[in-house]
Amino acid sequence: MSRLVIAVVALAAAIAGGAGAFYLKPAPEPVTDIAAVRAIVEEVLSERDAAARVETASTEIDPAELNPMIEDYLMGDPTILQRLSTALDTRVQAEEREKSRTALAAVGDDLYEAEGHVVLGNPEGDVTLVEMFDYNCGYCRQALPDLAQLLAEDPNLRVILKEFPILSQESIEAARVGVLVAQADVDYWDFHEALFTSRGQVTKETALESAEALGLSRVSLELEMNTEKVASVIQDSYEIARALNITGTPTYIIGDEIIPGAIGVEELRQRIANMRECGSTACPSE
Repeated sequence: MSRLVIAVVALAAAIAGGAGAFYLKPAPEPVTDIAAVRAIVEEVLSERDAAARVETASTEIDPAELNPMIEDYLMGDPTILQRLSTALDTRVQAEEREKSRTALAAVGDDLYEAEGHVVLGNPEGDVTLVEMFDYNCGYCRQALPDLAQLLAEDPNLRVILKEFPILSQESIEAARVGVLVAQADVDYWDFHEALFTSRGQVTKETALESAEALGLSRVSLELEMNTEKVASVIQDSYEIARALNITGTPTYIIGDEIIPGAIGVEELRQRIANMRECGSTACPSE
C-alpha cells in the first residue's frame, strides 16, 4: 500500500485509541504518534501537488505553436473578427449611452429650462433637440439647412439653441449680441440665419448689423452686451458643457444621447423618430 494510505489508516487508528486493533497484511511498523502520521500525510500530499503542477506546466502550449493555430482559425472564418468588432462597438456605445444618461440626469432643468436660451419650433413639442453652437463654427454653418429642414417638416419638434462660443473672442462678442436678440421681440431665426450665411468671420459688427436689420437699437445692444445678465447666459452653457464633457460644436442632445458633430439631417431625423417610438435615440432591434 502507499505511504498515504498507511499513514491515514494509522492516523485513524491512533485517533480511535482503544476502539480496537486494526491490522494490515503485510503489516508495517506501527505508527502510533499522531504528529508523525500527520507529517507523513502532509509530505505525501505536498509531493502530489508538486507533481500535478509539473504535469500542468508540461501541457502548456508553446506560443510559437499556439499563435499560428489562432491565426489559421481566424483566417478560416474572417467574419469572426467582424462579429467581435460589432460586439465591441455595441458594448462601447451602450457604456457611453449610460454615461450620457447619468450626466444628463445630473444637469436636469439647467439644460431644458434655463433662462436666456432660444426655443424654436413647437414649445410643447414631444421631442426636444438641443444644439450648442458657435457662430464661427464652419460645421455649424454647414448644418444650418439640416435644422431649417427639421423645423419646417416636423410640427412637434422643439429646438433649443444654446450659445457656446469657444472658437474666438469674436465668437463671444457675437454670442453676447445673440443673447440680447433672443430676449427681444424679434424673430431670432432671422438673426441666426443671417449670421451663419454671412461672409467671412462673424464678429460683433456682423451681429450688430444683423440685429439692426431686425429693428433693434445698436446703441442699446452695445450698452447691454457686456452686462452680467448676458454673461450669465453664456456661462450657463459653459457649465453644461463641462458637466457633459462637451468640447466642440455643433453638439446635439436628443433624449439620452449627446451627439458630437454635424451628423446630417437623415441621422437627426432617425433619432427623433426613435425617440417617439421607444423613448430613446436607439431602439432595440427586434
